[in-house]
Amino acid sequence: MQIDNNGITLNVIEDGDSAAPPLLLLHGITSFGGTWNWIVPELAERFRVLRLDFRGHGASDRTPETYGSPGYVSDAIAVCEQVIGVPCIVIGHSLGGATAAIMMQRRPELIRAAILEDPPLGLPAGTDSRLGDGHALFESFRLMRQSIPALQAAGKTAESVAGFLAFVPTASGTTMADSIEPDGLLAMAGSLLAVDAAVLDPVLDGTIDLLLDPDRGFESPAMIVTADPAKPDAVADPDMARHFASISPATEVVTIAGAGHPIHDEIASRPTFRATVMEFLARVAP
Repeated sequence: MQIDNNGITLNVIEDGDSAAPPLLLLHGITSFGGTWNWIVPELAERFRVLRLDFRGHGASDRTPETYGSPGYVSDAIAVCEQVIGVPCIVIGHSLGGATAAIMMQRRPELIRAAILEDPPLGLPAGTDSRLGDGHALFESFRLMRQSIPALQAAGKTAESVAGFLAFVPTASGTTMADSIEPDGLLAMAGSLLAVDAAVLDPVLDGTIDLLLDPDRGFESPAMIVTADPAKPDAVADPDMARHFASISPATEVVTIAGAGHPIHDEIASRPTFRATVMEFLARVAP
């Protein structure tokens, strides 16, 4: 389906019974709703599952002048208000996790519970200094900003791009084929062909504002799932995660040993992430 958010058309994919409890899935930057394809069938057995393509991503409108946390939060709120209409569970990766965290602070009535997968919990030049010059993910963003326009202009298929990505080295010294699930590679390829590369500009130039108040906790039950801090592409600052848990009685922190930033797509980490998600959902939506 498509919805309008102040003149911006957003793409939303719906699965499951419309009468079931709602669950909103939010992707990371440069990704799209397809990143959750692997888990949607299982979730849709119990939930009404909605996947949003943030502005500039997937099949949603490209609006370069509005890229940043205020716009992305607005997109997620639009889905909650226009489509869902009741408090929902949110699972968000990276940017999607940060968006869910901001919503828990600013619009807590919309969020029943949330899982935040390796989210940036501060700013590159602020309370969370993990993501900045020299960080493995930040450097990959530089390369992506340069290469995505040419990749899209070449008219490649997602399958051919996935084949190329399979041989790309990772920050941990392996290839993506060695570390990422095949469906994850295909989803990454599809997202790169659909994204507006300009979504990376606020990250690369340091102007993105994550809008999180470090002194305000979360009212709703939440789980912050962090990558292994020893991994060069890990994003969530463990100290910040523990800080938010300390001021939020219903928030817990789970660190998946050996996991990099794309936890849910990693061959070694997906089973643990899936089990963690299902256990949390069984508690908050029995």
